[in-house]
Amino acid sequence: MHTKGLIRAAFCALLLAGLALAPGSAAAQSEEEAVMAVITTLFDGMRAGDGDRVRGVFAEGALMNSVAERDGVAMLRPGSPTGFADAVGQPHDEVWDERIWDAVIHVDGKLASVWTPYAFYRGTTFSHCGANSFQLMKGADGWKIVYLVDSRRTDGCEIPEAVEQDH
Repeated sequence: MHTKGLIRAAFCALLLAGLALAPGSAAAQSEEEAVMAVITTLFDGMRAGDGDRVRGVFAEGALMNSVAERDGVAMLRPGSPTGFADAVGQPHDEVWDERIWDAVIHVDGKLASVWTPYAFYRGTTFSHCGANSFQLMKGADGWKIVYLVDSRRTDGCEIPEAVEQDH
């Protein structure tokens, strides 16, 4: 009888451990929250004009691009996380305020993807909108952005009222 109790306890422990790792569980949520914290740090750093904070969310060798349009043709406009962080850290008259909403986060082990619409404001003046696509990797020092690509436009922007009034 003692052996049956041990087997039953071991089975229950394994079952609970499996449930803790199931998609949608608290364990999965904590990874999603950790991924989102990196994105939040990026945009908080932008608003603060803190190039070092922005630089800190990117992995070494990370890439950055924008999808632009010229004469009706899509083109990839290269950028660099270092150049971006340097620009954020330079004095500018207005706060760079990128507001996001409806983030969709996917995590698979050490890889994560975040897709989110955004609206960018210089101070309180609307500049442009689009979508961000982030790819992140979890390394020894936590989640870091390895690739960021965005789209940019000034028309067809459907910004939720709460986002427009935010900040």
